[in-house]
Amino acid sequence: MDDAAEVPTPTPPPPIMDCLAIQAYLPHRDPFLFVDRIIEIEPFKRAVGLKNVTYNEPFFRGHFPERPVMPGVLILEAMAQVAGVLAFYSLGGRRDHIPLFAGIDKAKFRAPVVPGDQLRLELEVTRRRGDRVWAFSGHATVNGKLAAEAGLQAMIITEPV
Repeated sequence: MDDAAEVPTPTPPPPIMDCLAIQAYLPHRDPFLFVDRIIEIEPFKRAVGLKNVTYNEPFFRGHFPERPVMPGVLILEAMAQVAGVLAFYSLGGRRDHIPLFAGIDKAKFRAPVVPGDQLRLELEVTRRRGDRVWAFSGHATVNGKLAAEAGLQAMIITEPV
């Protein structure tokens, strides 16, 4: 019998933030937290997050029972949540602040996102005015294929809406 050396399977790098760490930066909670991990982050520049899409997501009961497809607006929300983590992380974490959508530009949906997919959410800061107003360019991909893209704007507030 040949004693061939077993080739070890490479392991992915550990996340920079898991879902519990993400909750230290965002006010979102289940069932409206759409980011499972942050795997890359450069303060004031860019972040990459992951969303594991499962059949157990509550929105699949109605969208659509016979052919489940993740709603495009929730893909945008997932991108916005990665952007929110990036902004709050860049500012040193601000638990008393809330990120709000201020605008969405040129949103395009290129491919359906279905149960079993892993969304890779890449956000880049394109403009910033102080600590309150942020603009981002976002791309969501599945297995390297573009699923959605958009420009997002956010305002960070401290007072209740």
